[in-house]
Amino acid sequence: MRSARLRRTRRPAAVALVSALALTALAACGTSSSDDGTDGTEQSGSSDPTTPLDPKTKVTLTIDCMPPAAKAAELKEWKEDVAEFNKTYPNVTIEGRSTPGQCLEPPRFTAMLKAKSQPDVFYTYFTDLPQVLAEDGAADISAYVNPTTVPLLKDIAPDVLGSLKHKGNLYGLPTSNYTMGLLINRKLFKDAGLDPDAPPRTWDEVRAAAKKIAALGNGVAGFGEYSAGNTGGWHFTAQMYSLGGDVVDASGTKAAFNDEIGKQVAKNLHAMRWEDDSMGKTQLLKWGDLQKQIATDKLGMFLAAPDDIAYMVQQLGAKYENFGMGPIPGGRNTLAGGNNYMVKKGISPDKIKAAVAWLNFKNLTVGKGQFDWARAKADGLPVGVPQPNFWLGDSKTKDDAARTRHATMPVANFKAFMDNPVPGKAEPPKAQEVYKVLDNVMSGLLTNKDADIDKLLATAEAQVNQVLAHQ
Repeated sequence: MRSARLRRTRRPAAVALVSALALTALAACGTSSSDDGTDGTEQSGSSDPTTPLDPKTKVTLTIDCMPPAAKAAELKEWKEDVAEFNKTYPNVTIEGRSTPGQCLEPPRFTAMLKAKSQPDVFYTYFTDLPQVLAEDGAADISAYVNPTTVPLLKDIAPDVLGSLKHKGNLYGLPTSNYTMGLLINRKLFKDAGLDPDAPPRTWDEVRAAAKKIAALGNGVAGFGEYSAGNTGGWHFTAQMYSLGGDVVDASGTKAAFNDEIGKQVAKNLHAMRWEDDSMGKTQLLKWGDLQKQIATDKLGMFLAAPDDIAYMVQQLGAKYENFGMGPIPGGRNTLAGGNNYMVKKGISPDKIKAAVAWLNFKNLTVGKGQFDWARAKADGLPVGVPQPNFWLGDSKTKDDAARTRHATMPVANFKAFMDNPVPGKAEPPKAQEVYKVLDNVMSGLLTNKDADIDKLLATAEAQVNQVLAHQ
């Protein structure tokens, strides 16, 4: 759940604008129409989709989300990357599209898809795939993406690529990804006699640590949770995943949270709130509230994605060294998401080849484009937050080393998170509508000492089943 429709199904706009790890993608975006793939100036190359673009082939590409002038460092890097790309493909003209405001504002995105006015290469979140396919907006690029055109393809995490597939066909290439973990305030951990380098790994440990942190007094809460604005349901889902549970069954047609795992999650939260008094008295919190609390040393820990850290430093004036991360407690699965680029359906094979070549250079090459950490540091951009984190094998080793070498923050604080990866699991179907229902469960647990857990879950189950029946 992230960006304007909440975290990667979209999170609040303020966060998307400052995400340190999708620097070019999240800055801004615009639209352009390119329906038939030819403009009279292009020279055709090979029509074989499995072969790379011939450097002599003349192509013009329109591309979403070029950084605006207000993002001076990011725009500088975009222009540098275009110039470097053109050394290999001198006949490819990159026409970046940039508009003020947030990239992928939901109304604009929906209108763009319906009007078929998206650029040749357009930006989406993983969870947008069903909407894009419903509008017949993206090309199947499976045949164009192979170890020749994307040399590091084997080192991209399968679950990340899987988020961009439908019925085995590939419709996008990733820019960034995230998995949720436990974000901690290192100062409060130390003050409470806890080891900030070893964040809690089970929910029992979270509960015990939260009690110690809350005992510091002065309005400090040990653990925080959302319960409004669909964010409560999002986090209830994350907790279900962490214990091996689910919110919607494998068929996508029935609720799956009214079970022993769901009751375990609910009982633990209710106990922390009312028996332990370790979650603070202010509830009905939504995205942004917990970030403010932990940034001002009023909260010990909460579930988050790594780019929350950059947001808190850049927007709230916090210090990188005050934060750390561990894997999500429970560790069975964690909620995952990300962002990517898709290619407009109907454009020419040469344009698709050029798009794949650009996306490979800009977003999928260790040491180049978005992974040029030395350049990012020199340009005053954040380096060291553990995201994007989709590399495996040698690529992961090389990227981790470079990210650490050029870090602008203490990367050791995220070691527990990086060294203990948890399998990522995608958001449920009809995620926002499901989360809205589950907000009622979270708010009931956290605002009513006498909450009837069985009734809360049963009522939510019936409502979610109604939501899923209308797909």
